[in-house]
Amino acid sequence: MSGAFHVIDDASAPALGDVRDAGPGDLIYVRAEAVGRRDFPKYWEAVGVALARGAFVQVMNREEKS
Repeated sequence: MSGAFHVIDDASAPALGDVRDAGPGDLIYVRAEAVGRRDFPKYWEAVGVALARGAFVQVMNREEKS
């Protein structure tokens, strides 16, 4: 269990490979504004891979940035 924590939004995101390699014990938060990224489809695909590998994925809707 690696325990990595990733946040994807419009201004920043981890490396695609890090998202794709996430698995059990890893957390990925996708903020609503992430859909504005030009590379969002690639990140969305990587998130799907991570989810299938056992990572916890939370798509955030109305939560405020902290």
